[in-house]
Amino acid sequence: MSDTFAEKKTRAAGWFRSLRDEIVAAFEALEDSHDTGPLAEMKPGRFEVTETRRASDDGSDAGGGLMSVMRGGRVFEKVGVNVSEVFGTLGPAAQKAMAARGVPGIDADPSFWASGISLVAHMQNPHVPAVHMNTRMFWTPGAWWFGGGSDLNPCIEYAEDTAHFHAQQKAHLDPHGEALYPELKAWADEYFYIPHRKRARGVGGIFMDDRNSGDWEADFALTQDIGRAFLPAFVPLVERRRVQEWSEADKDAQLVHRGHYAEYNLVYDRGTKFGLATGHDANAVLMSLPPMAKWV
Repeated sequence: MSDTFAEKKTRAAGWFRSLRDEIVAAFEALEDSHDTGPLAEMKPGRFEVTETRRASDDGSDAGGGLMSVMRGGRVFEKVGVNVSEVFGTLGPAAQKAMAARGVPGIDADPSFWASGISLVAHMQNPHVPAVHMNTRMFWTPGAWWFGGGSDLNPCIEYAEDTAHFHAQQKAHLDPHGEALYPELKAWADEYFYIPHRKRARGVGGIFMDDRNSGDWEADFALTQDIGRAFLPAFVPLVERRRVQEWSEADKDAQLVHRGHYAEYNLVYDRGTKFGLATGHDANAVLMSLPPMAKWV
C-alpha cells in the first residue's frame, strides 16, 4: 500500500533533516582537520543552531525549522545549513506567483506545505570555492513537486575543480536517466545567471524546479541523489585548496565576487523572494548573504 501524502511529507522532511545532520558533521570535521595553512592556529569553527518560526497572519502555528550557522572558522568564514518545514496559506503575492507558474487549483485553495534544506558556504581561503545547495518539496491541494540543485561559485577558477564538481553531479544523476544531467546543467546555467552583469554567478552545477513526473517515489529518489552528490562533489575541493597561500589581490577578488553573489540572491533568486513573501524567518532566508563583500 502506498504512503498517504501526510506520510510522504514526513519522509521528505526527515530526509532533509538527516542530510543536514550529515553535512554539519562533515563541515565540523573539516574544521578539526585543518591543522596546516594560513589559519591553522585559529580555533575550529562550530555551528550555532537556532530554531526558526514562520510568521502567520493570525498567529497560529505555521511551522519553522533549524538555522545552523558557523562564523569565523578556520575553513568557513560563514556557512549556513538550514532546514525548514512550513505550512499555511499563501498570501496574495505568493499565490499570484504560483498561479503564473501554472500550479493547478491555487486560486481556489491557496493552502500549502513546504520542506527543504538550503546551504550556502563562504570560505576563508579565496582559493576554495563558495558553494550553494538546496533541495525541497512543495505541496498544495492541487499539486506537488520537488526542486533544487547545487552550484559552485569560485572567485579563482580551477578547471580541475569545476570538472570534479560536475562529474559528481553527473554520476549521481545518470542512474535516473543519462539525459537528465545535461538537462539540469543547462537549467542551472540559465538560472544562475546575473543579467545586469551579463555573466554567470559561478561555474554552474545542476538545477531543477517544479519536478513532478507523476511518480512521487522516483522524483523523491532523484532529489535524494542530488543531495547525496553534494559532499563528494565539494569536500575534495576544500581539502585540495584550503592550505594554499593567498594574496591581498586574491582576497579582493573574492570580495568583489561575493558582491555579485549578493546581488543575484537579493534581486533574482526565487527562493529568497518566496521565503520573505511567505513570512519565514528573515535571518534564515538571508543566511545566504556573505559576511563581507565589496563593490567597485
